[in-house]
Order: sequence, then structure tokens, then C-alpha cells
Amino acid sequence: MIQLDGSYGEGGGSLTRVALALSSLTGKEFTVNNIRAGRPNPGLKAQHLHAIKALTQLCNAETNDVDIGSTELHFKPGKIKSGKYDIDIGTAGSITLLLQALILPSLFAPSKVTLHIKGGTCGKWQASVDYLQNVLLPHVAKFAEKIELKVLKRGYYPKGGGEVQVEISPKIKLNNFDTVQQFLEEIELKVPKIDLVTQGNLEQIKGIVNVSSELETKKVGERITQSTERELKKYEVPIQIRVDYAKTQSVGGELLLWALYSTNDSIDFDNPTRLGSSALIEKGKTSEEIGKEAARDLQKEIDSGENVVIGMNKFSSDSIDVPDTQEISAEAIKSQLHRLKNTKTERNNDKVNDALAKIKKACSTSDNLMPLIKIAVREYATLGEIADVLRNEFGEYSG
Repeated sequence: MIQLDGSYGEGGGSLTRVALALSSLTGKEFTVNNIRAGRPNPGLKAQHLHAIKALTQLCNAETNDVDIGSTELHFKPGKIKSGKYDIDIGTAGSITLLLQALILPSLFAPSKVTLHIKGGTCGKWQASVDYLQNVLLPHVAKFAEKIELKVLKRGYYPKGGGEVQVEISPKIKLNNFDTVQQFLEEIELKVPKIDLVTQGNLEQIKGIVNVSSELETKKVGERITQSTERELKKYEVPIQIRVDYAKTQSVGGELLLWALYSTNDSIDFDNPTRLGSSALIEKGKTSEEIGKEAARDLQKEIDSGENVVIGMNKFSSDSIDVPDTQEISAEAIKSQLHRLKNTKTERNNDKVNDALAKIKKACSTSDNLMPLIKIAVREYATLGEIADVLRNEFGEYSG
């Protein structure tokens, strides 16, 4: 039997979810301990528990007694079945994280599988149902005759209340093969290989803003859209962002963006290049900041293959000429830190904060920043403080 340590890597729940999916598909029994040991509240959460319960029906699995907070799981799968399954996480627990354990075995069931799931449709540290629908599932579609996800209700933290329905009609059925090896050979023969080496040509940027109806009077969705379009217009491709207001039990929402690419002037539906980004709608962030956040994350993805970084991937020299560097003594460092501390104590911090706020505001316009930076310097704002404002607004190259 396979033994797994749930504290491996970052010690999160993905190890358990992926193990459940692979075990259900291959029929291999496993035990995992130290589940989510790297998280503040270790053990199974609601979405993990309901994924396990669903798999006991979907593939006749046997398990030890588990509950929320359990740190050890013994999972013995049986044969995958088709059918309709209703799953209620009971909280704003992630629907997509639950599906991480269920989609793989459902793809190769004897016939159609329908999953009706209640829970959270978006939230922190997860891909949303819209991301699953518009970015991931187009890649998975080649493995099935049909795979479709419908969002029936939106559900945000903390109350949840979202509902989705996933329908999967298998193309290749596991029960038609005597061994897993024969099954894998059939996949290799009938399913196009994954080929996502190059981006291709950017054709279009699409998006969805889903948001609680309570925020409609403030035109939150429209303001997010406008902010996003300002950031992305430089690509000179069509930008289509849909705004969906919905009645929800808790106020919230999300902006999802995805870029569509073509190869040889056509979109390859077997290997669709789709790059996605998202930003949650939450307290403390303006609509404009939300649009800017998701747009700039998408820009990093789009530009990842063609960024020009002087001295790194362009305009660099083959020769290695290392100049002498200045040596700074420990005494000099101590003296400078003391002077910096005194400066921050003696300066007018209200004026410093006001100057930094004006720089931040100007970052979202086409205004010249240099006069505002000079004002901040005169008020004794430090280089680090000014750089932090610019970094937060424009991002930082991390290649």
C-alpha cells in the first residue's frame, strides 16, 4: 500500500486531493498522515471531507472514520461508477478544490457523470469556478466527449451558498480495459498530445466580473471593467468583459481575465493557449485597484516570453568584466542607520505620507511623476519608501 506524508512540500491540501484522484483512477490503495500539517489549522477541511464522501459513492471507496480536522486518511478505491451525485460542502468551502479530486475519475467513468455541488464559487488561495470553466476545462475537453460546467448560483465567503453543475460524458471508459497500462495506451492513441510550448499570437482578451447585486448601485462591475481596459489597451486586441450581478448570501465577487492565442492564424482547440489572472472583490480595495491588479497579473503572463530587460535578456555583453566594488565598514553602516532613524523621527511624517499618497494617485494617470517624487524627497521620504509605492503600483520584474 502507498504511504504518503501530508507535510511534504508546503504541507497543504493539494497532496491529499491529487492522491484521491489518482487512487480512484488507478485503483491503488493509500494512506496519508499529517494532512495539511503546514497550515494554521491542520487536518481535513469541509471541501476535503466532502470530496472523500463523494468518492465513496463515485468509486465505491472504503475509508477509515474521518471528520473535519482528521489528520490521517486510509483510502481504498473500488470501481468507478456513472450517475448523478449531490454534494453540499455546507460552508463557503471551495467547489473547485473539491472538484480537483472528482474530475479525473469522472472523465473515465462507464457513462455520464453529473455533479451538483453547493459551496463557495471563488475565494482566496483557490481557482474560481469561472477560472475552471474558461481556462482549465478547455484543456481537459480533449479527454471527454463532453465536459460542461454551469454556474447556477454565486457563493462568497463567509456564508457560501453557491451552486454549480458539472456534466461529464466520457470518451474513453476505464472499465473497458483489463489493466491501467492498456488504458493509458488507448489515451495516447486517441487523445492529442499536450503541446503548449509557445504562446502564439494574442488574438483577444476576455473577462467576467461577478459581483453581489448590493454593489450594483455603485457600479462596481463597470468601474472594474473600465480600469482593466485602461491597463490592457496597449495590446491593441479586442477586449470583452462581461459584468454579472447576482443575489448572494455574502457580499463579494471576482474579476477573471483570460487571454486567447492563435497558432498559424487559427485557434488550436486541442491545445488552446489561454493565460488567466484574477482578483477578488473585497473590503479595502477600490474597484480601480481590483481591475489594475488582475490586468497587471495578466500582463506579466502575456509578456513573459518577450520582456526586454536591459542587461539580462537584451543588450547584454558576452564579456565578464567585474569592476571593483566599494567596501563599506560595519561602523559606517551603523552610523548611516542611526542617521536614518533620526531623520524619520524628526521629519513631518504627515507631509511625507501625503507626498507618497500623491505619487500613488498619479501612477494611475499619465502625469509626470518626477515633480511629485522631488517633493517627497524634500520632505525626507526615503528612497525605499518611494520605491515601495512604485513597486506596489507597477509591479516588479521577477524573471
